Amino acid sequence: MLEGPLFGNIIVYTVPIIFTGLLQLLFNAADLVVVGRFCGSVSVAAVGATGSITNLIINLFIGLSVGAGVMVAHGLGAEDHKTVHETVHTAVPTAVLSGLFLTAVGLLFSHRLLELMGTPADVIALSSVYMRIYFCGMTASMVYNFGASILRAAGDTRSPLVFLSAAGVLNVILNVFFVMALHMDVAGVALATVISQLLSAILVMLALMKRDDACRFFPKESRIRKERLVGIVRIGLPAGIQGSLFSISNVIIQSSVNSFGSVVMSGNAAAQNIEGFVYVAMNAFQQTAVNFVGQNDGAKKYGRIRRVSLYCLLSVAAVGLLLGVLGRVFAEQLLSIYITDSAEAIHYGVIRLTYICLPYCLCGIMDVMTGILRGLGASLSPMLISVIGICGFRILWIFTVFRIPAFHTPAVLYSSYTISWVATFLAELVSYLAMMNRRTKKAAAQP
Repeated sequence: MLEGPLFGNIIVYTVPIIFTGLLQLLFNAADLVVVGRFCGSVSVAAVGATGSITNLIINLFIGLSVGAGVMVAHGLGAEDHKTVHETVHTAVPTAVLSGLFLTAVGLLFSHRLLELMGTPADVIALSSVYMRIYFCGMTASMVYNFGASILRAAGDTRSPLVFLSAAGVLNVILNVFFVMALHMDVAGVALATVISQLLSAILVMLALMKRDDACRFFPKESRIRKERLVGIVRIGLPAGIQGSLFSISNVIIQSSVNSFGSVVMSGNAAAQNIEGFVYVAMNAFQQTAVNFVGQNDGAKKYGRIRRVSLYCLLSVAAVGLLLGVLGRVFAEQLLSIYITDSAEAIHYGVIRLTYICLPYCLCGIMDVMTGILRGLGASLSPMLISVIGICGFRILWIFTVFRIPAFHTPAVLYSSYTISWVATFLAELVSYLAMMNRRTKKAAAQP
């Protein structure tokens, strides 16, 4: 991260993250495909209806894993091994406590939250069962996410890929077994996901325990250190709040989708899952930007930060444009993998892919800029910009433009995404240029 040619290193570092993200997404994709083929479109809608609300609940704590990764990256760049060691041993118990809390929330409030979203009567019972079982795996999920964040900050993107490969294969096998052999419907695919997450958590912890650097984990030294927790929260909490607020806007959008009925919900869920494959490929560059910028900021290599930023932005734009176009061109064929009993549901899925997947590169560019700002140690400014540009705008759109009867259509609803991506990126770009200007002047003023 700190020496040598940048572009090649960025690609080598990012590719395993892309495949890791794709495998992680396959957990949910396998759920949808199996229930779609063996249980019907209502079960697809039931699983899809849980996505936005699940993200709303867990994103706050996923943000803390980002904070842990940034602290480790800064410590490694500055060669501050004590900070790295203490951060790792604070992050793990924080992950466990976060997971236990999330399990309690999911078990207690899943059904009520689905009711508040206006989930249709023919879907809500299955959605509730799926969510409650899914949340039983939150401790394993948090441990994996915190552990993977630490490994990536240390430059290891291959290990999380290997771990999720194993977990992904197990998930597919268990999906088919629970649904086909035991006829468990959505409960079966949720249980398969929980067991797979447990495997990935065990593997990531074993990897941390076998490292030979400051990131090595010693179970007996695991305890929450106030100073390190404050640092994790300072960086990670705004990122988590940003993710949760994103999810609030998505929950409101999902509620709007729900108002069109289960057929539109089914098409929306399948299209959303297809978009997820494009998103994780782009989001990998955000994670790369966070860690490359973080280490170089710790080492005060500002010229290298500028080049990292440019390469990540250009790369994510190219990947997002290519995959977005492919997603739209083959929309019907891809949707038919998930939906086999409703041509109308496929039609509505195509509408979503047209308005969101096709211009998805704009979202990738915005996310990379957010990652650059977080790598520089800024977390409040990207949070505020995103809250206003993404959440605020989309909510305003839904309660103004979308309320007009002539504009009360899925196409108009989805149009809010593209506008919000562009506005947010431009505001973040201004923030980045100002931050780099201040850092450069400060460095030049030092003897």
